[in-house]
Amino acid sequence: MEKHLSLLVMTMLTAVQVCADDAADSKTVIGPSNVYLYDGANALMAGDADKGVVLTLKGLEFAHGQREEKIAHANLCAGYVLLGQAKTALEHCDWVLDLDPYHWRTYNNRAIAYLRLERLADSEADIRKGQELRPGSEKLKEVKGMYLDEVNPVAEEITIDERRNEPQPPIAEPD
Repeated sequence: MEKHLSLLVMTMLTAVQVCADDAADSKTVIGPSNVYLYDGANALMAGDADKGVVLTLKGLEFAHGQREEKIAHANLCAGYVLLGQAKTALEHCDWVLDLDPYHWRTYNNRAIAYLRLERLADSEADIRKGQELRPGSEKLKEVKGMYLDEVNPVAEEITIDERRNEPQPPIAEPD
């Protein structure tokens, strides 16, 4: 489950890139408007949750407007889920959804946080809401699979044939 969780959350991140026009030289510079948010998102996507969260928190301090704040909180939601800090993740997920109740990626990440907290009904509700907003999302399907594994786990039935390890009696040759 941990491997799937990391892959799912990393795909739910939002990177920050905008164009800036430098009027003095009359050229266009393409790059992140908030380098901490950008580097934080890249660290999270690379699987370095510790570094990603630290950089994103720094980026939140320098956020320019509500859009960058939303991106920062959405990425912090994902980052704290990766770190196994589900309660902290929920604070950031809720911040995003209070601002934008149509942000399906945050429903995905919050559903995972709820799974970690064993709040299964809340997780199911977020999966359902996310699927309403983004029907056919493969990521939400995978999270639903994680949810179903929790509520109705498949019992593996494996029979180990130990006969190969038992000493075999010698076969009598016909006379």
